[in-house]
Amino acid sequence: MDVLSDLLHRARAGNAMIRQLIQRPPWSLTFADAPPLTIVATLGGHASVRLDEADAAPVRLSAGDLALISGTGRHTIADDPDTPPQVMLYQGRKHLLDGSEVPPGAQRRLAPRTYGDGLPGATTMIRGGYDLYGDVGDRLLTMLPPLAVIPAGPRTRAALDLLATEIAREEPGQDAVLGRLLDLVLVLALRAWCATPQAASPAWYRALTVPAIGDALRLLHEDPAHRWTVAALAAKVGMSRAAFAARFTDLVGEPPLTYLTGWRMTLGSDLLRDTDMTIAAVARAVGYEDPFAFSVAFKRARGVSPSLWRQAH
Repeated sequence: MDVLSDLLHRARAGNAMIRQLIQRPPWSLTFADAPPLTIVATLGGHASVRLDEADAAPVRLSAGDLALISGTGRHTIADDPDTPPQVMLYQGRKHLLDGSEVPPGAQRRLAPRTYGDGLPGATTMIRGGYDLYGDVGDRLLTMLPPLAVIPAGPRTRAALDLLATEIAREEPGQDAVLGRLLDLVLVLALRAWCATPQAASPAWYRALTVPAIGDALRLLHEDPAHRWTVAALAAKVGMSRAAFAARFTDLVGEPPLTYLTGWRMTLGSDLLRDTDMTIAAVARAVGYEDPFAFSVAFKRARGVSPSLWRQAH
């Protein structure tokens, strides 16, 4: 499994809450409790996205554009940056500015067909929220700025066409299909963003397509508990030990075993927080036969012992 697929899988980025929105101008929706990762796809019309807690200008989305919003801060999506706030969404419910809740019956479900269709002058959007999991989820979010905009392109457009078509079907299994299509859109959006000049992609992502180094990263993620050495990794990818170590460090930004230790600490953190495994069992699961050695490495990485970290989290 490649590194990005591993992060998405372990972060459980496959259980998105998906909502479709069709709004006639003027309109403005403020999301007060956003999930760690939000994806907004503009299927028809246009929209403005603003991060309310950041000193940044709003950005405009046209049909086919995508926005990735990372972090749980409040954000607003509107037809125009100057449209006054109208509705706030909090804990899955709509609230008017006076604090009253919009009756559930007043929230109609409207199904878009294809790009540009729907109500005249309306904007048609899909919004998906991902509740990412643990330290692995945090590692995934480092790929993104608070707001990343991906212009419409052939690959994302084809996926969005499928998504829009499926929404209009109302057939059995629709939720499963929509979830998988949105996951596809997310991966395509991450790829497209990391390929842009303004993206500050993690070094490991840029190294994934480099021969031998990308293979080594895949090996480390496929079996992080293996007793890897630099020599063993170099032999697996067909390089000399010295050349491999230098090339890996140059591209990834840290030596192979330093990268492996950081990944093991990420996995160990999540196991400590979300399971009742003993510290010795966690140590073995991430490649340490000696729990003392694991504890030393963990304290060096997290600043506290595994037991104290578990208590705090």
